[in-house]
Amino acid sequence: MRPSGKTAEPKTFAKYEGGREKASEYRHRMITNAAALAFVALLVAAGLWLADTMASMRKNQDCVLTGRRGCSPVEIPVRSRY
Repeated sequence: MRPSGKTAEPKTFAKYEGGREKASEYRHRMITNAAALAFVALLVAAGLWLADTMASMRKNQDCVLTGRRGCSPVEIPVRSRY
């Protein structure tokens, strides 16, 4: 039996191929991806900084709570003698 009134379309990837209008979409998508990558990298860096700060504060707090002195280092600028 023949299909009634419909012709079978060949299975190709023509509908996925890009043309002139697709080039601007590709550029926009790559810029968006780069911005998302920069944002995620910023979030990771902020998370690492926050975790390091919290660990340092916890260490100093534990030192003070045990009754020790001199838990936090005092930074004194070094002056040249000459």
